[in-house]
Amino acid sequence: MTKNHYNVIVVGAGPAGSTAARYAAMNGASVLLLEKDSDIGIPVRCAEGVGAKGLLKIIDHIEPKWIAATIHGFRLVAPDGTPVQARWNDSGYVLHRKLFDYDLARMAADQGADILTKAYVFELIREQDTVKGVMVRYGNRDIKISADIVIAADGVESRVGRWAGLRTFTDMGDMESCVQATVGNLDIDQELCEFIFSNEQSPGGYIWVFPKGNRSANVGLGISGLYSKHKSASAYLKDFLSRRFPGKPILSYFCGAVPCDKTLKQITAPGFMIVGDAAHQANPISGGGIVSGMYAGMLAGKVAAEAIQEKDFSKRRLQAYENEWNKTIGKDHERFYRIKLFKDQYSDEKLNRLAHELVKIPLTELNLLRIFKIALKSNPKLIFDAIRIFSK
Repeated sequence: MTKNHYNVIVVGAGPAGSTAARYAAMNGASVLLLEKDSDIGIPVRCAEGVGAKGLLKIIDHIEPKWIAATIHGFRLVAPDGTPVQARWNDSGYVLHRKLFDYDLARMAADQGADILTKAYVFELIREQDTVKGVMVRYGNRDIKISADIVIAADGVESRVGRWAGLRTFTDMGDMESCVQATVGNLDIDQELCEFIFSNEQSPGGYIWVFPKGNRSANVGLGISGLYSKHKSASAYLKDFLSRRFPGKPILSYFCGAVPCDKTLKQITAPGFMIVGDAAHQANPISGGGIVSGMYAGMLAGKVAAEAIQEKDFSKRRLQAYENEWNKTIGKDHERFYRIKLFKDQYSDEKLNRLAHELVKIPLTELNLLRIFKIALKSNPKLIFDAIRIFSK
């Protein structure tokens, strides 16, 4: 059973939350990790793609059991069907998120963190402007648990963040409505991720086909929230599946939302930090948020443990997390967001012309930086953004 007080309480046991719990615990803090669902890692609401280089900055090694497919390249498909194929500069993976998330939580437990599932946080404890703990509904009991610091990792439109006084709202144009099916019995390249761009098939977003091993794939799409009132993301995906993979078995199906936005302006408050999708830390172009959320969790966990040692839980002290985020990945996400706004102006005709230009380039010379340079050539300022991102 839990204690009445912890140095750090983390709300949400996704990759960001479990990583925050692990780093806080391994640096000496007493930690409680709370998850509202009964099983960590379930349900999976994610395309499950990550880069190896980014992941290895946060964890020591990659377990083979986490890997559904190893990715060495990608294919971009224009509205008229023109394919543009290129290689990654780094290996990527499509994960088994159920196994991955479970092990991240186990790693936190191995460092001494307590974990409670089926624990629904329904209120923050606050004294004046400072967060002091949480109220948790566990079984048929409501439990008050105090803490020096609370870290919110409770996903899109974070309730916990709102209770702490942060503005977690996302404009409809920056909120992607997403749906994904895991499809079986497919004849696809299991080392290649496919991205399909078409304002007719996925307005304000894109379609993805990510191999999942054993002749299966995660097939999904996201559309801007501005378009979802006219036709749902689910309807767009069903149309695509009927054209591309007619009659193939659907092994799983889910809907969700991703904030493809800049990071929240404020991600700390007295006694409080917010990480992952809750803080809008997913890549604004791709919507990918596993590695960036884990990186934020690592930063927040370290800062929390340092603040515990210093007995300083003020916003000024916790701002070290916000500052470090903003000068590293956060700065890149600002650049990605500017590129995203430019990309959203592309018509299908312009996307087709871009693809026709790219297919002339030899595969050995084509990478993400080269693609962005050509796509952004009408806006030189954004080319410099792309260079800063991809030259690291």
